[in-house]
Amino acid sequence: MKTAHDLVAAAKTRVQEVPVADAEQAIREADVLVDVREADEFAAGHLAGAVHISRGTLEFKFSVNPALQARDLNIVLYCKTSGRAALAGAALHDMGYLNVRSIAGGFDGWVAAGKPVAKPDTMLFE
Repeated sequence: MKTAHDLVAAAKTRVQEVPVADAEQAIREADVLVDVREADEFAAGHLAGAVHISRGTLEFKFSVNPALQARDLNIVLYCKTSGRAALAGAALHDMGYLNVRSIAGGFDGWVAAGKPVAKPDTMLFE
């Protein structure tokens, strides 16, 4: 029986990981940067310019959004540490997307490297 770690390891053989040091360039070249974490994780902080599509809804959102239909889109994915992004990338490959990469180390690696984090503005009522 395969474990989640087995599935992630297999997915990582199919999806190119971009080192954090090269991630800013990959993001600039991307047509779409996708955060596949959960909504509360995204709200706590994310990479600037990222769109939020949880791993659990990824295939459905890509299937119905006209802006995400072209199979030659340059897609960069990330999650907390890189496991969900690898699984998401493998699923997108299975759907026929040709240019899918993920950020090695995910959001945690990005933060550890001292890279900037975007946070949504919160309204304060006093």
